[in-house]
Amino acid sequence: MTSPTSPPQLTVAITGSSGLVGSAAVRVFEQHGMRVLHVVRRGVRADNEIAWNPSAGTIDAAKLDGVDAVINLAGANIAQRWTDDAKRAIRESRVTGTTALCNALAGLSKKPKVLLSGSAIGIYGAQRGDPVDESSALGDDFLATVAREWEAATGPASAAGIRVVNLRTGIVLSSGGGMLAKLLLPFRLGVGAKLGSGEQWMSWIVLADYVEALTFLLDADGISGPVNLVAPNPVTNAEFTRALGRVLRRPTAFTVPKVAMSLAFGEMADDTIFASQRVRPRRLLEAGFAFALPTLEGALREELTRSARSDDR
Repeated sequence: MTSPTSPPQLTVAITGSSGLVGSAAVRVFEQHGMRVLHVVRRGVRADNEIAWNPSAGTIDAAKLDGVDAVINLAGANIAQRWTDDAKRAIRESRVTGTTALCNALAGLSKKPKVLLSGSAIGIYGAQRGDPVDESSALGDDFLATVAREWEAATGPASAAGIRVVNLRTGIVLSSGGGMLAKLLLPFRLGVGAKLGSGEQWMSWIVLADYVEALTFLLDADGISGPVNLVAPNPVTNAEFTRALGRVLRRPTAFTVPKVAMSLAFGEMADDTIFASQRVRPRRLLEAGFAFALPTLEGALREELTRSARSDDR
């Protein structure tokens, strides 16, 4: 039973709650005593679920009335060949869905105090290795254009007085999914390889720090607008390859030619794998956020150790 002096329970609604980041966030939030509502695209099966159809631009707004915060993490996977249909899905899942969500939030009688809404460091476009932060110029390629529209779609929420933070996300490292999970088998087999010249920059963040940053931003009343969710120490692809090889104690002598990746994945390879984005989390650092795992090798070791502990249970 809640005592008169206990803080009120925070209610957070999350889209993309079944994904890699979303499911980790749900676990941490519930450990912190928050009440989590899952915004789902399938049929509603429980009282803590809210129906949402991003493609149609519809959502059950009544169930959002009175929530304290909303976190919008939904979006179709970009790690695929970008056919016209794939591009349409990538854009609509982000822009159309976010537009519907923010229009609904703007119309609520009891609006949330904060919306943390997905974005990506792809908004800066392909770089040549020059450091960028939240004040840097934006790109104009496909991913940059989608990210621009994605952030702009939060306009109705911001105009309604909701504090909006645009989560410009880098590569999220987790042994449980995403890029790192896909790399573990070939690296363990001793065929880990740098991609192309290996000179392209990779801006990363370990999953645990990402979720802690979300928790930090929920309470950071003075922060709105774009925030780079990356660790403060980006690395080149060659450095990443060597670090993962050291952690796994495997050789990394191979190279995958850029032409092979371009033939396999087309535009997606050029705009993501070889985009070379050296991004700094200036606003998080200035706000005092402390990264638990700010360096790549330490992050890899911790993530793989955590994975091994889970496997032993």
